[in-house]
Amino acid sequence: MKLATIRTANEVSWGSPRPKAGGGTAAVRLDGDRAVEVGAPDVAALLRRPDWRTYAAAADGPTHDVAALDLAPVVTTPAKIFCVGHNYRAHIAEMGREMPSYPALFGKFANVLLGARDDVVHPGETEQLDWEAELGFVIGSRLRRRATKEEAAAAIAGYTVVNDISMRDWQWRTPQWLQGKAWEASTPAGPWLVTGDEIDDAADLEIRLEVDGEVMQRSRTSDLLFTPADIAAYLSTFTTLEPGDLVLTGTPGGVGAARDPKVFLKPGQVVRTVVEGIGECVNTIVEDKP
Repeated sequence: MKLATIRTANEVSWGSPRPKAGGGTAAVRLDGDRAVEVGAPDVAALLRRPDWRTYAAAADGPTHDVAALDLAPVVTTPAKIFCVGHNYRAHIAEMGREMPSYPALFGKFANVLLGARDDVVHPGETEQLDWEAELGFVIGSRLRRRATKEEAAAAIAGYTVVNDISMRDWQWRTPQWLQGKAWEASTPAGPWLVTGDEIDDAADLEIRLEVDGEVMQRSRTSDLLFTPADIAAYLSTFTTLEPGDLVLTGTPGGVGAARDPKVFLKPGQVVRTVVEGIGECVNTIVEDKP
């Protein structure tokens, strides 16, 4: 199953125009070239239903042309966003670090999220805007304290594509990364959530990032040191994960800051982030205008 969150202002329904008053968002199920509203404001809200799988599969709401969708972030109301740094073996090596024994964690806030086709503003405060292609996953059922790896795997609703856009000069101001990772409207997430049964729980998918068509990152999720189930189980040790929580699993080698010379994003460039079997985020970097 594929699920997405769409913006509903002035949408066109399948087959005929049907403007919607007031705007907002809606969760949809993708059926080929149709997107069917499932009666929830976003995918996170849908996942908070204990019967979300059967409910979403049976939903028969208004329909939309997939090609015309205005995609919101795949989840707009996550209670928590966790991120893992240094998790692809090749990326750890390029950064000159030893393989970690535990996931390196940091957090984000819900207002960082963008849709899969939204523009990314280049803040005037940074000169080092960098890319990070990532596999993301979303929790689909409550994962309580000290979950096993098997319980954690079962709690994952599905997988998505994320670009953890980073302001490196801010990130490295201190040993804590938050100020370089949590800029508002900086993290595309989408285009949709794909359930694990369609992609073998993302065990070995190509992940790739292009800037203006040039491949900057290419790896496979099989290079992850800590798998999604490993990460979810580890997180559950100290906090309860709730349906709709979003987790970013880390980025492979090829980030701009690790290149010689370093390369950073500029206004006008187009960044394409792809995970095989899931989809892609395509985002244009635009100039910051007061």
